[in-house]
Amino acid sequence: GFVAAAGSEAVSARAFSAEMKRGNAVRLLCWALPSLLALSHIAAAQQMPNTEIRAAMMWALPQNPPAKIPAAPVDDKTPLHVPGSARTFTAAQTTNISSVPDWWPQDHPPMPEIVAHARGQTWPCGYCHLPNGQGRPENSALAGLPAAYIFAQVKTFRSGERTSGAPEMAKYMPVEARNVSDDDLHLAAEYFSGLHFKAWTRVVETASVPKTQWEHFMLVPIAAAGREPIGNRIIEMAQNLKRTELRDARSGFIAYVPPGNIARGKALARNGGGKTQACITCHGAGLRGAGDIPPLAGRSPTYLVRQLIQFQDGGRSGVASLPMQAVVAKLTVDDMIALAAYAASRTP
Repeated sequence: GFVAAAGSEAVSARAFSAEMKRGNAVRLLCWALPSLLALSHIAAAQQMPNTEIRAAMMWALPQNPPAKIPAAPVDDKTPLHVPGSARTFTAAQTTNISSVPDWWPQDHPPMPEIVAHARGQTWPCGYCHLPNGQGRPENSALAGLPAAYIFAQVKTFRSGERTSGAPEMAKYMPVEARNVSDDDLHLAAEYFSGLHFKAWTRVVETASVPKTQWEHFMLVPIAAAGREPIGNRIIEMAQNLKRTELRDARSGFIAYVPPGNIARGKALARNGGGKTQACITCHGAGLRGAGDIPPLAGRSPTYLVRQLIQFQDGGRSGVASLPMQAVVAKLTVDDMIALAAYAASRTP
């Protein structure tokens, strides 16, 4: 998502010196300029009204409310299908976090064991992030991210410098980061880095959206509840809820954003609007990343907003996060929505 301009390795003194020797002015600007502004901007960010952040959290932070009726036993006998796949899985298999239901093995190289199956207390990475690394709005898309960046970010979860953003998610990635070995983490990072991220979320500007509620960490339409004004929100949901619930890695998402936000986000991303550094300075004109600087184009806009909020409220801290803390210090939630809408609308 909108992440630190470089991973922890990239902002080390050794890497900085190397860039100076290469005369890489753009990379140095990405590191140095935000850091020079950090002291004044971070102080301003800490004074951002909590009410605005909390309002954003209502739709941006994944929740899993308890079922209103007792859940029926999970079917472990009936074979299930998704269109076009020759594979079958039972409902029990698709909800078993210890093993990844891989409907499309032809879409990716063989998964390392840590990506496909649980190892001790470590869950398989591919269950949440999917075998092709496309991810879902409640987590991150890993496909195509620099391996060093993936490795560094898991380390920040392990150290506590990065949180999951939503209280209910704290039992997942931070715990996973503490349990996974560095050897397995390297294998997973290299695997996901080698995958090609594809367009996954269709961004639609609209003044009204279906009324939704949280179920299993996703926003889902409420049956026969009609529509409501979108307000200053992004409403992101599965294009086909049934296929998404079966962990179908070919079934993507649709994100509704307020009218005019893509154009507004484009202006902010290109020139900063007088309140931030232009995103394209570090993430590239197409927001497709550069070197250790991760891509933003086509990524989940809900995820992007969540990361911007975390940079601003301290949920992502540490040396590697200082540049982004400065960049987001003066952004409002409306600015974040616009930037995320624009980035998500770009071709990966």
